[in-house]
Amino acid sequence: MSKIEKLIAKYCPAGVEFKELGDVCPTISAGGDLPKRYIKGQVSPTEEFPYPIYSNGINEKSLYGFTDTYKIDSGAVTVSARGTIGWHTVRKAKFTPIVRLIVLKPNTEIVTLKFLNYILDITEIVSSGGSIPQLTVPNIKKIKIPIPPLEVQQEIVRILDTFTELEAELEAELEARTRQYEYYRDALLTFEKEKIEVNPLKQLLAKHCPDGVEFKELGEIGTFIRGNGLQKKDFTNDGVGCIHYGQIYTYYGMFAKTTKSFVSPELASSLKQVETGDIIIAITSENLEDVCKAVVWLGDETIVTGGHTVIFKYGGNSKYIAYYLQTQEFFKQKRRYARGTKVIEISKANIEKIKIPIPPLEIQQKIVAILDKFDTLVNDISQGLPAEIKARKQQYEHYRNQLLTFEKIAL
Repeated sequence: MSKIEKLIAKYCPAGVEFKELGDVCPTISAGGDLPKRYIKGQVSPTEEFPYPIYSNGINEKSLYGFTDTYKIDSGAVTVSARGTIGWHTVRKAKFTPIVRLIVLKPNTEIVTLKFLNYILDITEIVSSGGSIPQLTVPNIKKIKIPIPPLEVQQEIVRILDTFTELEAELEAELEARTRQYEYYRDALLTFEKEKIEVNPLKQLLAKHCPDGVEFKELGEIGTFIRGNGLQKKDFTNDGVGCIHYGQIYTYYGMFAKTTKSFVSPELASSLKQVETGDIIIAITSENLEDVCKAVVWLGDETIVTGGHTVIFKYGGNSKYIAYYLQTQEFFKQKRRYARGTKVIEISKANIEKIKIPIPPLEIQQKIVAILDKFDTLVNDISQGLPAEIKARKQQYEHYRNQLLTFEKIAL
């Protein structure tokens, strides 16, 4: 019998009592107006403005700025009350809550701060209706949660903290590895003669490219074909694989061997074909960061794509091109050609003008081999750190659901 099982057998063998949040949290209040003096957008406290201001939001986005006063002294859980309702976190230091945020201060003789935060993970929080989901103070007061004895709460928190701390360590490692990957990617793909010293392949470059690497326009080294047609309503359960431009932002990484969607053979015959090694580039987006996001098709069969894309056919290593399209140097060039405000677009004619370095194929392949290892580590959901983080999250959710599920005491 585990420690938690012994504690439950000792303190609540007949089940636990469920209580409304209004009965266990003496203070449940909505965030107020902005304080008179504050710095908007500040990410760190100052001597004059030491207290954080929190608004409705997810993670760091809820930090609005800093002020010289505080409304909540310590020990509270904040809950997002509008839009993405129910997101919650523990606030231990002094802070000021503002609009679209609800603050819960529990009676810690009944329920601990961290237990309350964990129990909200599995508690259904229903909006008050309307076009935008919204949570009100009267509604949240009525929500019922299980209240086991404090000894049981503390042991549950100890176990779940172990999982969340491990996940946080993995997330931090992934962030560090991602920065390392980006550094090596940009270093490997920097070929200006005066910058060759920072390139990890500088000896190979000195041998094969003593005078530097030639830069060529994309239109010189390959062929661009403009996509056409294809709407989401055209998708079928099977048929010919297809990649819609919107999926390039939301679903695919840099490389794909299978497609998420399909179209009928009849429709496919009227769309532009994508063969193994071709690069599909999205040339329309809502922001500059996503425009020109690309996916290299590595599957064996021919697929199709639609409008708002171009297909780039390159005779060298397609992965090399895809990696270069992620660099800061490429970003600077696409910024010059991007047009639009609400919708950003780069024309086929302009993307053909973008220049990239073209080292010998041997060097392209070595660069790709190095970056493939980093990409697997930081992006592959079937292996590497993302896979481990996913596994830890699933493990945490399994134990959380088991630990926080109680028989209701018969009253």
